[in-house]
Parts: sequence; structure tokens; C-alpha cells
Amino acid sequence: MSSWSAVHPEIWLLAMACVVLLADLFVTADDRAPTFWLTQATVGVFALLHWLEYQQGATAYAMQGLVVLDPMGHLLAFFAALATMITVAYARPTLMARDMAKGEFYTLAMFVLLGIAVMCSANNFLVIYLGLELMSLSLYALTALRREHTVATEAAMKYFVLGALATGFLLYGLSMMYGATGSLELTKVFESIGSGRINQTVLAFGVVFIVAGLAFKLGAVPFHMWIPDVYQGAPTSVTLLIGGAPKFAAFAITIRLLVEGMIGLAVDWQQMFIVLAVASLVVGNVAAVAQTNLKRMLAYSTIAQMGFMLLALSVGVVSGNTLSAGNAYSSAMFYLVTYVLTTLGSFGMILFLSRQGFEAEEITDLAGLSKRKPWAAGVMTVFMFSLAGVPPMVGFYAKLAVLQALVSTAVAGYVTLAVVAVLLSLIGAFYYLRVVKVMYFDEPTDTQPIVSTSGVSALLALNGAAVLVFGLLPGGLMSMCRDAIVKALAT
Repeated sequence: MSSWSAVHPEIWLLAMACVVLLADLFVTADDRAPTFWLTQATVGVFALLHWLEYQQGATAYAMQGLVVLDPMGHLLAFFAALATMITVAYARPTLMARDMAKGEFYTLAMFVLLGIAVMCSANNFLVIYLGLELMSLSLYALTALRREHTVATEAAMKYFVLGALATGFLLYGLSMMYGATGSLELTKVFESIGSGRINQTVLAFGVVFIVAGLAFKLGAVPFHMWIPDVYQGAPTSVTLLIGGAPKFAAFAITIRLLVEGMIGLAVDWQQMFIVLAVASLVVGNVAAVAQTNLKRMLAYSTIAQMGFMLLALSVGVVSGNTLSAGNAYSSAMFYLVTYVLTTLGSFGMILFLSRQGFEAEEITDLAGLSKRKPWAAGVMTVFMFSLAGVPPMVGFYAKLAVLQALVSTAVAGYVTLAVVAVLLSLIGAFYYLRVVKVMYFDEPTDTQPIVSTSGVSALLALNGAAVLVFGLLPGGLMSMCRDAIVKALAT
């Protein structure tokens, strides 16, 4: 395959991001409508290109083996593009109300998506690093977008410092792998590890640093310190961008590095994932109970949710065989897709309820929402129920898929892990249901009318409907995830 045609969606996105950046200089309207619609059209075409590639179902290597084009990469890039479009749509009214609707937000959002797409198709350590830095640096800049806001600036500094530390961990681990295997290409790393001629101590140390770097991007304990502060301190529009599409990139490089490149070391990194998963479930769920800030509560919720997903990633190789790999990794991917879908709606609702001079960030700000805006309370209830794993929302089926992957191994240790996960999820149910209680049983504390735009209202309703429909009919989405994972593993 021609190197340029292989990455034509990314070339399109890069070119149009530059066009949007230049075109915005000539836009005089305060609402930046031309910039917004051009951004949405660009990302929409990008999503369509990856969807068409996914439909073909072929796998190919291009650019001298630097990139791999397979259904998993195309599907993750497609989901990331959809998440970016939804994020930008939710964010626009809030950006306009706070004089932040500038071309920088839209351009940086596209560069974030470009970094995600590069990571989704990476087959080389350097390409992974290139995509990671492109995404991360754009997110650091977005976090500090409100330059006059001290809390946002503080959050950006914390994000930047801890992000640089995590990148250092990942780079150090990759350099050890390169030193041990003599190659930067994942397929050759896989072959070298499988040969059994490499010093196992060096490989083990390399895996430790790589997992530490990946755990930071996923937000797993004990590499979670940045999440609560950044989620709370960043503008909610940026928090939504951080908590949505980049999760697909973190999942993609986890699969590329640890499964496609280092599955021969699964005994080592799966044990680490189990520890990270249990710690994340404990810390995330327990700490969330004590939160009064809604964004901070959802941040700790993210930590717990990522812990649940890591459980599925830890059962791909059982007793030395990979028979359960397809089931385990597809369950993890399905869990991630449904989590991002629900998170987009949750933070979208916070943006919807906010107005000039008021941020609906405290749980008490939702008090009496059922009386002020009944449909909004109903949609938010759907999101909270899904995150808690209450049927028939999609979050229930996602948790069930992960638990099924654990129990189907018939290994006592994994069955015990499933029981522990269920018990810790019961703690999580408390703080999600507390939000529902506040909306329906507390008296309103804010009497200001909720001014809604029809576009955002319709999008929130569709988002809530998707969470419910995918919960009732999860088979199609699960089949897509399984098909993508199986084809990725086959190569």
C-alpha cells in the first residue's frame, strides 16, 4: 500500500486543522460559527474515512512498517472522532458565554484527535511517542486556555509536570525494550521476545516502566494524582475533551505495546494490571464518596471505571494460552466505548446547566432539577444509572461483559477478583445514586431559569437514548469490538 494513501485520513485532518487555524483569522463573528462548522465538517469527514476503512476489514502495514492499518485502529479512531464532535458541540455555548470561543480551541481539539489517530495506528515505538506528545501538548495548552483563571493555570501546570514524568517513564521503558530487542518495530519486538534469547531481567524492568507510563494515561492508582485536580481545575469544556476521546488512545497503545508487542511477557504485566485495577477500584470508589464537587466526583469515578476495564485486560493470557484473549480484550474495548459515551453525557449536562458567572460543578447545584427541568433530570439519571451499572443501561452490560471474561477463565483467583469488583462497585452505586436523590428529592437552591439551546438539548437527549438503547441491544456494538480485536490479534 502507498504510504501516503495509507494515512489519508490523518493527512486530511492535519491539512484542515491548518486551514481552520488560518481561516479563523478572518472570522469576525463573536460566536465563531464558521470555525465551528468547518471543524465539525472536518472531523465528520475524518470519521467517515476511518469508518469506510473499517468496513473493508483488511490489515496492512505501511510507511516501512511504522504504521499498521487494521480494523481495531480504524474503529478506535472513528469512535474518537465521534467523541470529539460531540465534545465540541457540547462545549460551544459555554465557550461563547465565557469569551473562549476562539479558533485555538477548535484547532487544538483537532490536533488532539490527530495525536489519538496516530497512536491508534502506530506500529513503532517512535510513532507511539509522536502521537502521545502531539495529543498531550495540545491538552496541556487547552487546560490553560483561560489564562486569567488561576485554578485553570494551576491545573495545567500539574498536568504538564506529571504528564512529563509519565512520558519519561514510558520512554525509559521503551528504550530498555529497544536495547534488549534491538528493534523499535512492534512486530520485531514480539518476535525477539518470543525467541527466548533475551535477558528476562531487562525485559521485566522495561515492562514495569512501560506499564507505569500507560497507567498514568489511563488514570490508574497510584498514577492518578493528576485526574481530580485537572478535571476540577480545567474549564469544563476541556475536562470533557480530556475525559473522552484520549481514553481511546490510551487503550490503543496499551493493546499495541503490551498485547501485540509484548504478549510473551503477559505473566508480568497482567499481575501489575491486577494490582492497579484493585487499587483503582478501592481508591476511586472510596474517595468519590467524600466529594461534594461533581467534576471531582466524576474524576474519582473515572479512576474506578478504568480499574474495572483493567480487570478485563488482565485475563487475556491464562495458564500460558491465549484462548480467552479475544473475549477479554473485546470486553475491555466495549467497556471503554460505553464509558466514554456516558462520560460525554455527564459532563455535557454540567455544561448545559452552567451559565455566565455560574458553573454547575457542585452536586448541590443539581438540587431540585426534576422540578426545574424534568427531562434534563431524567437524562442525567440515565447517565448516573449507567455509570453505576444499573440495568437496563449500557453500563450494566459493560460490567457484565468484564465479569464474564473473568469468570469464564474458571481460575479461582480471577473468580475472586470478579467478586471483589462487584463488592467495590456497590460503593460506587452510592455516590451515583446520591446525585439522583439530590435531583429528585432536594429542594431547588437556584431559581434562575435554565436557558437551553435546541441543538445541545437534542444532543443530550440522543446521548441518553444511546446509553439506553445500547443497554437493551448491546449485541451490535459488542460484535464490532470483538471483530476488531480478533482481526488485530490475528496479525
